[in-house]
Amino acid sequence: MTTIVMTSSVNKTDGAIKKKLWAFIEKLSQNDEMVGLHIEPMNNPRDARVRTGRVDDNFRAVLFRLEGGGAQRTYVYMGTWKHDEAIAIARSTVLRINPINGVAELIEAGAPDSADHAVVATQVELAPVPLTVVPLLESVGITLYDLTARLGMDPTFASRAMAAANEDQLFGVAESVPAWQGIALIDLAAGTPIDGVLASLDVEPVATPARDDDAALIEAMKHPAAQMSFTFMHDNEELRRAIEEDDFAAWRVFLHPEQRRYVDRDYNGPFRLSGGAGTGKTVVLLHRARRLAVANPSARIVLTTFTVNLADNLRRDLLRLDPNVPIAASLGEPGIYVSGVDALSLAVLRTNPSETAAATAAVLGESRTIKGPATSSDRWSSALAASGVGEGGSDHLSPTFLEAEYESIVVPNAITTRDEYFTVRRPGRGVALDRVKRDSVWKVVAAYRTLLKMQQIADFSEVAAVAAQVYDGAAVARPVDHVLVDEGQDLVPAKWRLLRALAEPGINDLFIAEDSHQRIYGQRTILSRWAIRIVGRSQRLTLNYRTTAQNLGYAVAVLEAGKYEDLESEEESTAGYRSSRSGPVPLRRGFSTLTEELDAVASTLQTWSSDDPSGSLAVLVRTNGFADTVARGLAERDVKAVRVDKGEPPVGSVAVMNMHRAKGTEFSRVCIVGAGADNIPNPMTMKSAAAHGDESDALLRERSLFYVAATRARDALMITWTGESSQLLSE
Repeated sequence: MTTIVMTSSVNKTDGAIKKKLWAFIEKLSQNDEMVGLHIEPMNNPRDARVRTGRVDDNFRAVLFRLEGGGAQRTYVYMGTWKHDEAIAIARSTVLRINPINGVAELIEAGAPDSADHAVVATQVELAPVPLTVVPLLESVGITLYDLTARLGMDPTFASRAMAAANEDQLFGVAESVPAWQGIALIDLAAGTPIDGVLASLDVEPVATPARDDDAALIEAMKHPAAQMSFTFMHDNEELRRAIEEDDFAAWRVFLHPEQRRYVDRDYNGPFRLSGGAGTGKTVVLLHRARRLAVANPSARIVLTTFTVNLADNLRRDLLRLDPNVPIAASLGEPGIYVSGVDALSLAVLRTNPSETAAATAAVLGESRTIKGPATSSDRWSSALAASGVGEGGSDHLSPTFLEAEYESIVVPNAITTRDEYFTVRRPGRGVALDRVKRDSVWKVVAAYRTLLKMQQIADFSEVAAVAAQVYDGAAVARPVDHVLVDEGQDLVPAKWRLLRALAEPGINDLFIAEDSHQRIYGQRTILSRWAIRIVGRSQRLTLNYRTTAQNLGYAVAVLEAGKYEDLESEEESTAGYRSSRSGPVPLRRGFSTLTEELDAVASTLQTWSSDDPSGSLAVLVRTNGFADTVARGLAERDVKAVRVDKGEPPVGSVAVMNMHRAKGTEFSRVCIVGAGADNIPNPMTMKSAAAHGDESDALLRERSLFYVAATRARDALMITWTGESSQLLSE
């Protein structure tokens, strides 16, 4: 068998030849001497290892052949191009070991193949820049010597990087060098010291000059920094997916060394990984779940998140990462059990029916039968009416306040009596309650519990708390070895109680991915109050791999007027957030009428679709009602728009969805429509929040929601509105 190594530089392959390419790669993986492959050396190549292979009459694959010892060969697949272009690329590309640090890398046309960076570095002059402009890297104290002698960059590319006057010019250089060097340039420009960059990439100078034989090169491709560019394919199924799925290289395999650390390390207790949108938290989570399952096939692993849609996305992407990963059919089985946290709570009650009576008594004050979840939106209004207290215009007697009080204070603390409620602490709740007010709140709570008991239902906070009590309050074995949580910022206390209760405290018990800037549901929560202690076990990702620098900058600016706190009540900052990609500046356009706005949006979508037929497009709006209006309006303008609530939109259509539903998705180009003062922040949300003293936190969630929407765009972003623009929009 032949070993195939895929590279992150693999070009997108036209759909018409994907089957032919897969047939070629499959044959190559079995026997590189098969008739028809035509694996041929080049005339006068820069690298004698380079080969081309015949995919069909017009297309050639560019490969590098390495002798791995004995009869075993390794082929590094770079991409497939039309014949003449493939020949030119093959002749001008070198696969080598970086002489400074021993990292394997592909160097394409334009860079000299020097063995002595330090010497050549002193001989290369910078490209001229205007006298009034200080080059970007020079302005942060970086020298040509840093790039060549310490980082290991080719002198020609290093001189171009040093000459870059701004981020756009530097991005141009970053896109033409090996992946790890491009990321290093971006980090250096952001002010990270050279030592910090080298440490994050696990790159350090080698003690002796690196060997350049094939066996050494194969080992060099396994270096953490090299793994951003090279991955060894283990079976034909992996190869097929690499060829057939264009986004294979985008996130599933090629991890930054820093991301890989959080995949591979073991932690003695709960660990939190935070980071902005697009920094790869979910990618780390998926790789970590797979790693734990492969390392111990009998391990019982839970992978969970806030909503059903997000859980479906996790399951889909986990199987895309590895179709052979063991998926558990039910809670407590070996393998990875993927579920939304509410479904997870119900699963606990289903599998422990004999313990439910005692658990409900401990949490709710009396034994209860729970046959299903409470989903009615007016249940607190009904409880108010049944209590006889009446709203009376009081802040503490609005349905919204009562629901938040119940899920933040009463349920997670297992308050079962009026006296207990009178003495419980209420940190962070905003509205102060004296004994008279607490008494009226408790009367409504008692009425609420009576109504739900009569219907034999419970709300999701109650279900989660009861499920946690099953394991905390009885001699029931905990069903899970490892719990991995995505979107942790949106979970309420009772659900944290459950997640803590699922696994015994210990090695790799709880791994949490979260971003407090993306909290769009619920109240702020402090994990240590619920026996989840992450002090000393918390790290942050700051490099965005999805969103362009221009789109990210716009989205982050929306957050700047707000003050955010993380899951330990520490201030959450956007400092250090940066992108590995560059693109167009977001468009902002205001209109006099909705008709004009929809005309412009339809025209833009049609242009985008024409420019990039394979690109994914989305229109995001604040509310479901407006989403319906926009979908109809676009359809009337001959745009193939599909209203999306669940699942994925049909290929070739424009997805129209509300901003909450867009969480966990990404598209090549996005229009945020209806970003006017009358729609964002949502007037109903703000009115309800103002009624119980929660207006400032509600405004934070509205900012976060817009940030989420803006960061769904990989490449292009447009924001439109009718009338006056929203106060949240960045200039």
